[in-house]
Amino acid sequence: MKLKYLFLVFLCFIKSYSQEKDLNYFLGKAQTNSPLLSDLKNQIESASLDSLLFRATRKPQVSANLLANYAPIIDNFGYDTALSNHHTVSGMVGVNQRILGANQINSQSETFKLIREALVLNKKIAVKDLNKTIIAQYISASASAEQIVYNQEIGALLKIESLILKELARNSVYKQTDYLIFSTTIKQQELLLLQLKQQYQNDLALLNYLCGETDTIFVSLKKPEIVLKSIQNSEKMVFLKQFEVDSLKIRNQNKLIDNAYKPSISLLGDAGYWSSFVYLPYKNFGFSFGIGLSIPIYDGYQRSLQHQKNENALATNLAYKNNFRRQYQQQLLMLNQKLRQSAEVEKQLRSQLVIAEALIEANKKLLPSGDAQITEFVIALGNLISTKNAISQNNINKLEIINEINYWSFNE
Repeated sequence: MKLKYLFLVFLCFIKSYSQEKDLNYFLGKAQTNSPLLSDLKNQIESASLDSLLFRATRKPQVSANLLANYAPIIDNFGYDTALSNHHTVSGMVGVNQRILGANQINSQSETFKLIREALVLNKKIAVKDLNKTIIAQYISASASAEQIVYNQEIGALLKIESLILKELARNSVYKQTDYLIFSTTIKQQELLLLQLKQQYQNDLALLNYLCGETDTIFVSLKKPEIVLKSIQNSEKMVFLKQFEVDSLKIRNQNKLIDNAYKPSISLLGDAGYWSSFVYLPYKNFGFSFGIGLSIPIYDGYQRSLQHQKNENALATNLAYKNNFRRQYQQQLLMLNQKLRQSAEVEKQLRSQLVIAEALIEANKKLLPSGDAQITEFVIALGNLISTKNAISQNNINKLEIINEINYWSFNE
């Protein structure tokens, strides 16, 4: 019974240890846990509510008012009854309707639309920034895992050859010092493997940290499938869209300035009871209506100065847009150049790997007969490890470059 229980615990341990997660899992967790994305989402919803609030202000504003007032006269001292009416009671329902022209309504509606559009763009860029960070860390963590695998293979090879060399040293085919040199190499490889495992744990912990997760379970990562995406039309890129929205905001501000200098009309009305109780108070029910008109005449040329400020803002926005477009194109040229260079380096490293592996195989065949030089074998192993590490590092650089290109050239 105890053995069965221990076997089940062992299976659960193996299952938890061998959990495998892919890049999409971490991207989903990061987006779910991001407070910035949550904030931007709420701001977008608030912008929609602001638009509804503006529509509500265009409807008639109705209010009810009740006022009772008494001004006593004591020993002929008190307010002049011609002014205070001695005592008054009023209870009225008032209506105020502001008349807005079509241009004013459209300009204000455009303001809310542009605010919301800017927030949507900010959210898209925030998602891109977050994804880029998570992908970069995932690449680093998976590269550490890959290094662990092939260094374990080399470690296993060393241990097998160590057993053969130990037996040969006993038979005096090799010197005892040769065996000690080889044993030192094994210890160095074990230390390297330990450091790689610790590095992978740290990379995995940082990946969880960036995703907003509290997780210490040791999991394996699927190989990142990061491919170069097709480059979209640069004019449709989300980064350039920001400058377009900023320009539209400034132009819309000019319309709002002009609308503020147009005559303003309001319709007023009320109905209810208002009496001083001086004459027939029971008949003092009634209503009133009127119209309010406001016409701007002179403000010290503020309108012209505000338009000048906006023209300067438009010129500044255009200068930043043109500069960004030049840097954007140069950035892609440099990244594609680095990607080609990475491919050239990989080709050279692969050819070196073939030679290093062939040299190891040759030494393995010569070792049993005592014809292999241990120092040369150790050097060959060092070259193999260095070449594989260089290939792994070059692959990391290539994936990071692809991640960077996709960040700049693709909206998702």
